[in-house]
Amino acid sequence: MTHPGRSPHADPWPWLVNVDQIPEAGLQVAFEATEAQRAALATVAGLRGVARAAATFQLSHAGGGKVHVSGQVTARVGQTCVVTLDPIENDIDEPVDLVFAPEADIPRLATMVDDTAESEDIPDSPEPIINGVIDLGRVATDVLFLGIDPYPRKPDTVFEQPAVAADPEDHPFAALKALKKEKTPPGSD
Repeated sequence: MTHPGRSPHADPWPWLVNVDQIPEAGLQVAFEATEAQRAALATVAGLRGVARAAATFQLSHAGGGKVHVSGQVTARVGQTCVVTLDPIENDIDEPVDLVFAPEADIPRLATMVDDTAESEDIPDSPEPIINGVIDLGRVATDVLFLGIDPYPRKPDTVFEQPAVAADPEDHPFAALKALKKEKTPPGSD
């Protein structure tokens, strides 16, 4: 059975909201990924697994057909330690603060953002509202994926550097250098 707020398309964690159905006072939305959605998220992200994934968003009208979306995405993901190759679990807790605008307004609004590029606090270009719909599941998925540690390590695990050779002539290419000297005819150095 499909929830009325969910899309049957291929996104691993869809959750659609029709912009026309957001009350003037705003809308609070909270949802969790199902077991099948967590398995799909793990597959797409190359994780050992996703034990939990949840999102909470506050949607409010921002004028001119725009919608402000703020909230939090939390998850617990199974990864592999890059040093020990042991399985580990990592928690993700990422804030969300985005503006969505009608798709037709995006080029104009993106230009306005580019014009303010001199400022240190550059606003993000708005995301598109496509056919009057915002896919909060897509937002949650993107935020979750961006929150994944690309080099996860077990706590207190340190990568030990191999000892550096004390003798400058004792390096991996020293043997090749010696061979070159042996085969080089006298006076051709």
